[in-house]
Amino acid sequence: MQRKKILNCGNTDPNKILPIQYSWAREYYKAGVANTWTPEEVPMQQDVELWKKSGGLSDDERRMILWNLGFFSTAESLTANNIVLAIYQHVTNPECRQYLLRQAFEEAIHTDTFIYCCDSLGLDPDEVYNMYMTVPSIKEKDDFVVDMTKSLFDPNFKTDSVENVQKLLHDLVGYYVIMEGIFFYAGFAMMLSLLRNNKMVGVGEQFQYILRDESVHLAFGSELINTIVSENPEVWTEEFRNKVTNNIKRAVDLEHAYAVDCLPRGILGLNADLIRNYLEYIADRRLERINLAKVYNTSNPFPWMSEIIDLRKEKNFFETRVTEYQTGGQLSWD
Repeated sequence: MQRKKILNCGNTDPNKILPIQYSWAREYYKAGVANTWTPEEVPMQQDVELWKKSGGLSDDERRMILWNLGFFSTAESLTANNIVLAIYQHVTNPECRQYLLRQAFEEAIHTDTFIYCCDSLGLDPDEVYNMYMTVPSIKEKDDFVVDMTKSLFDPNFKTDSVENVQKLLHDLVGYYVIMEGIFFYAGFAMMLSLLRNNKMVGVGEQFQYILRDESVHLAFGSELINTIVSENPEVWTEEFRNKVTNNIKRAVDLEHAYAVDCLPRGILGLNADLIRNYLEYIADRRLERINLAKVYNTSNPFPWMSEIIDLRKEKNFFETRVTEYQTGGQLSWD
């Protein structure tokens, strides 16, 4: 019997999950289930009081919060649409599809998180949800990812050639490595710095749980990329590897520009230069995870980010409250 493959396998029945070929996909599915949460379980009263209190937050802190809510509120939907409309169509392996459905659910939870935050704080939804068009540094990030992946939305696209498998890999790198692995991480560092300073603890706690979800998304996406490459080694040419590396370097530049926009002045022990160092550090880790050479060799300026990811979920990192989650995630990914 022919061995199952991720792509273009004639004997793959998408309705028959057993026997499982790719145990890693099943493991990531179970890790996601173990991390189940909903935003409404996180109290927001302290955040509301601080947000409304005169002088409770500085203008720079408010700017940073709004910019991050503006970016994440639409970025999560963009990611979910890509999973459902593009990736799911071309990755027909049933255990991988099971995880993709789980990830789509988590993206819906993340989208709901920003609805909950905006409603709780009384923010203008037109302002927040249009920032991906009105704030240039946010628009440039979204436009970059959309442009990277537009070919896969062609209804006639098929992964039936070396060129088209490369296009699929290009899409997967764009969403898993760049969008979820780089474009989200300046925002995570900013919002979790607020939490470390006991400010906006409800919003910060929700960002903490999103970060934990994203660590699993990153692991699955990188495994998916590596498996497709191992099954189609002819696609991993030097030219294509250089293209992927250059895309990741461009993503670091765009995310740094976003950090400069969010943080025109240093606050909470953060500034745009430190964010740049962190982006270079995680970009090297992303490159290595998909078997590409490091570029920056920068040390991690925020080791506490690793502590947040490693933390068990039964109690949040800053001990604001005890929660009722099942089991902690078991992945460590900055």
